[in-house]
Amino acid sequence: MSASGLTAAVFSVSSSLVASAKCRGQCGFLRKPELLALKPLRSFRKTLISPSRKDTVAMALISKPLEVCVKASTTTPNTIGDCPFCQRILLTLEEKHLPYDMKLIDLAKKPDWFLKINPEGKVPVLNLEDQWISDSDVIAQLLEEKYPEPSLATPPEKASVGSKIFSTFISFLKSKDPNDGTEQELLKELGSFNDYIKENGPFVNGKGLSAADLSLAPKLYHLEIVLGYYKKWSVPESLPYVQSYMKSILSLESFQKTRAQEDDVIAGWRPKVLG
Repeated sequence: MSASGLTAAVFSVSSSLVASAKCRGQCGFLRKPELLALKPLRSFRKTLISPSRKDTVAMALISKPLEVCVKASTTTPNTIGDCPFCQRILLTLEEKHLPYDMKLIDLAKKPDWFLKINPEGKVPVLNLEDQWISDSDVIAQLLEEKYPEPSLATPPEKASVGSKIFSTFISFLKSKDPNDGTEQELLKELGSFNDYIKENGPFVNGKGLSAADLSLAPKLYHLEIVLGYYKKWSVPESLPYVQSYMKSILSLESFQKTRAQEDDVIAGWRPKVLG
């Protein structure tokens, strides 16, 4: 098959699976890592990963595209929805040059087949060797283990860099009191990240992208859009390294290919703002 033919086959999406989604909570926000599979995580890893298989895996060696279920757009048919955890997994697949078959799931009207493989009904979900796996943390880790090249591994001591930005962003977004300190907490976390990137950047693990960047980037994208829309707020000029980091990572080809539309991001966060 030609390269163009492979690309067309890999990235085709079944339109019958696409519709609008209404429930943001089903994207797995701020939940603990868990594994939805036919085998426990430890057992599954023993089956899937062995030392002899931790070799460089080229795209051509993948026997078939990896199936991945992600949230569908609430505004536009056949379009990726606004779940940052889903985008994280799509980014991982893109940066590892792994072929995938993306299935867009209407979270307001989930197909029976989807609930059969994933009774909790949350996304993202990825199929690895006939095992359906949920939770972006677990999926990203297993992809790194099974397909170690190109490496996206983040050293343990750097894995938590910027990890509090998302929760402080949500607190500030939901706040109705300008004096409750939530803006200051967000600025504190962004300030710490600014200082870190200044000394260690341009990415979390230095010169190359890592899993930490692919987790953080979709969240910063949501932060930029939602705080700008609902609070007329933006990352201040006093944090130039945060600004340059966002500009660099949000302009990546892989990010542009997998990002949600701004209208979806705004609509997805509306219940948290109004609720």
